[in-house]
Amino acid sequence: MTTRRMTLKHIEAFRIVMQTGSMTEAARRLHTSQPQVSRLVSQLEAIVGFLLFERRGTRLLPSLDGKRFFQDVEKAFVGLEGLEGAASNIRSFGGDRLAVAAMPRIAGGLLSKAVAQFKAEHPETLLTIHSGAAATVNTWVSSGLCELGLAILYGDDVPGMQVQTLLTMDCVAVLPIGHRLAKRKQVAAADLEGEAFVSFPLGSAPRERIDRVLAAAGARTRTVLESDLGASVCALVAAGLGVSVLNPLAALEERRNLELAVRAFVPAIPVRLALLLPPDAPDSRLVNAFADQVRAVIASDLEVVRPYRR
Repeated sequence: MTTRRMTLKHIEAFRIVMQTGSMTEAARRLHTSQPQVSRLVSQLEAIVGFLLFERRGTRLLPSLDGKRFFQDVEKAFVGLEGLEGAASNIRSFGGDRLAVAAMPRIAGGLLSKAVAQFKAEHPETLLTIHSGAAATVNTWVSSGLCELGLAILYGDDVPGMQVQTLLTMDCVAVLPIGHRLAKRKQVAAADLEGEAFVSFPLGSAPRERIDRVLAAAGARTRTVLESDLGASVCALVAAGLGVSVLNPLAALEERRNLELAVRAFVPAIPVRLALLLPPDAPDSRLVNAFADQVRAVIASDLEVVRPYRR
């Protein structure tokens, strides 16, 4: 004959009957029938080997043994509530840390908005933002210093890195206000023949990509300045030191504070706003949740780049 074992249903029924003093009320709270509650309590008495309640007519009174057993039941439920709290803390990323790297313009704009919204939903999570040039962001993520990176990619995927494309855009021409080409709606590579050009450093992905396009169009520009930050490129162009070609996210953000003309550029030079993850990064609920928040910000706040999106 199989010995019946104590289950959580037995304990829940007993506990609520003890709390309410009524099997009928216990049945209501447990969304079951009164006979089912009575059956569970009787089974529990058989399992523990002593009476839990004394039946006095229609009254149900806890026995001395039942009271002692109830004290231990309550201690167990306190432990369960503690486990529920621990699970809730884990579920909401309480006490977790997330380090995110991005280039300055992204860090100060899109990333900051995503962080603010994420913190509003998960206030116990500590987020750290690291800001640097593209190569620095790659190093921080690939080395594991940061769990996640946001970057503009001008070429293929970063070797040895997991890449998730969030947005694909076409580069734009940036010109000083009053420049002869600023009157046009679109600037072609050939139109930049002989122009003073503010470029990215030699050997960088954007420099190589843009130089190839200019060379294919036979446009010989004069590189007068170099910078690895889109914000600096835009500032130098606005100062009248030359023209340039770069991603529209940086150009349109900087145009808010600079006297800068931004025009469509042909032939198209596609760039990607992408999430970077370490090569062997395990699947992480925290990283995935934050990535979803970044996507939500892109969907709601990056209408400014819609004319240049793919």
